[in-house]
Amino acid sequence: MSALDTKPAATGFPMRFSSMDEKEILSRAQQYIAEEKDEKFRKEVEELVSKKNMEELEDRFYQSLEFGTGGLRGIMGGGTNRMNTLNISKATQGLANYIIKAFPEEAKKGTLSACIAYDSRHNHDKFSDITARVFAANGIKAYLFTGMRPTPELSFAIRMLGCKTGVVVTASHNPPKYNGYKAYWADGAQVVEPHDKGIIDEVNAVKEVKLIDREEGIKSGKIVLIDKDVDEKFQSMIKANLYRPELIREKASSVKVVYTPLHGTGAMHVEKVLGDLGLNVITVPEQREGNGDFPTVEKPNPEEAPALKMAVELAKKEKADVVMATDPDADRFGTAFPDKNGNYVLVSGNQMGALLADYVLLSKKEFNKMPKNPALIRSIVTSPFVDFISKKYGVALDEVLTGFKWIAYLEGEYEKAGNKNYVFGLEESYGYLVETEVRDKDGVSAAAMCAEMTLYWASKGKSLLEHLNDMYMEYGYFEDRAISKYFEGIKGPGIMQGIMTKLRSEGLKTLGGKKVLKIRDIQQSIEFNPENPSAKTDVKFPKSNVLQFFLEGGTIVSARPSGTEPKIKFYINSRVPVAQQTEQALDAAKKDAGVLCDAISAEIKAILDAAK
Repeated sequence: MSALDTKPAATGFPMRFSSMDEKEILSRAQQYIAEEKDEKFRKEVEELVSKKNMEELEDRFYQSLEFGTGGLRGIMGGGTNRMNTLNISKATQGLANYIIKAFPEEAKKGTLSACIAYDSRHNHDKFSDITARVFAANGIKAYLFTGMRPTPELSFAIRMLGCKTGVVVTASHNPPKYNGYKAYWADGAQVVEPHDKGIIDEVNAVKEVKLIDREEGIKSGKIVLIDKDVDEKFQSMIKANLYRPELIREKASSVKVVYTPLHGTGAMHVEKVLGDLGLNVITVPEQREGNGDFPTVEKPNPEEAPALKMAVELAKKEKADVVMATDPDADRFGTAFPDKNGNYVLVSGNQMGALLADYVLLSKKEFNKMPKNPALIRSIVTSPFVDFISKKYGVALDEVLTGFKWIAYLEGEYEKAGNKNYVFGLEESYGYLVETEVRDKDGVSAAAMCAEMTLYWASKGKSLLEHLNDMYMEYGYFEDRAISKYFEGIKGPGIMQGIMTKLRSEGLKTLGGKKVLKIRDIQQSIEFNPENPSAKTDVKFPKSNVLQFFLEGGTIVSARPSGTEPKIKFYINSRVPVAQQTEQALDAAKKDAGVLCDAISAEIKAILDAAK
């Protein structure tokens, strides 16, 4: 979503330019003022113009917020480089134009439909409303949720209602000033190639936006408000995908869950589903209601310890067995569990992914539910921990690019080809999908499956942390680190590109004292041994600006600019064998992994600090 282009934008502004004089800035601001119908956003720019605040105006107009391969994401406010109703109306018009061309028979019959959901972020009402009104004005029936709903429910609703597209207004776990707009296809998955490029072309070509009055749309049936019927089916689907409902009924009262939706959409479904199963769920009261300011956290991100601080404090007070958290649109799922000393340990995305993969596969095997040719899918920057688990259960393992849309895409390809059957998908950034009825990561179903898994291992006399250590002893110890740095403003993209260019041209022969055995360059679709770079092998991924370094001993280091934020990210996925199945051997492996990751991290930080 953050990539920049030099094509003309729909407004007539270039997508990006290096510098502007004052006259050019004011000209673009006046054009925006003339087009923006929302009074709040329009007045922001009018006031900046009247005060001649050129620094702020340049930031708002130095580029047009691009409709990228996933949609829109940016800071809310007036301006071409902001999330506002003007940019969203044009994005929706372009999406509508593409859908009409992609499904000409349905368009002719007037049977096209779209579904729109939104989370708790500011302006969600304006952004979802104008999206529905543009769809309806273009002859596409708009199913609009009456209140906040999780992203996975949007995916489920598209499939349930037979829609050809859908939109969710969310910026996931970004800070409060951000909002976003994610586009979905008829299969309930985020759009991928070739549709993403086709939609971008249509958005950039928009010259006029069709718009219908909201009340007129509802009265005529072109806008249909939805809620309870979809909610109930979504919740029933999640419960139907569990493996041991009888165990939950028997043991549920023995497990206490502390949960936080981090001021987002998750509470209505997590509380209902887990409550229906008989589990005692205590929701952090200060974080239960939707609030786009996210007042109790710096960032509503369950990947980060500070976001779970209040939940952990409540868990200590309540002596809870598990802490659960979902991000604002409830597609990500985070957890913490008490150790033997009563201290709560945050479980990483890679660790929870491995635990869930193990539980899903052992359950499918035990109940004879393992399909023929089963396959598990992970992103390329996710720990290879699950590779070992898949091999144990005779399940194929496929890698895809970062972004859950690629997991959903490959799942759809399995269905078309009939050659494999999806059993589980995960990415390191706390995204999991245990069901096939949804085609995006689902924090609600992950919460339900995690609750069942907790009860299952408790019935075997083990906590999840103890079982995780058992898995380390069996497969080796895996330690993962993520290092990132923000490069904001006009110079940011160039600096990040410079880092990637330097890594490509100069390469890395060693990292952390370990020899680099293989380099995978996904942008160039090749991989090679740096000692023999002319002997290249093709790799079959869609082109993406990602470099991976495979080290002796099995550690993988990956580098990529973020697709949703102005930052570059490095991932370290290390593995150290455990010599014996003893606590002492495991502790030794953990120590060795920590030393290795520290050394690699120091080298990466030096690369980032040197970038200008």
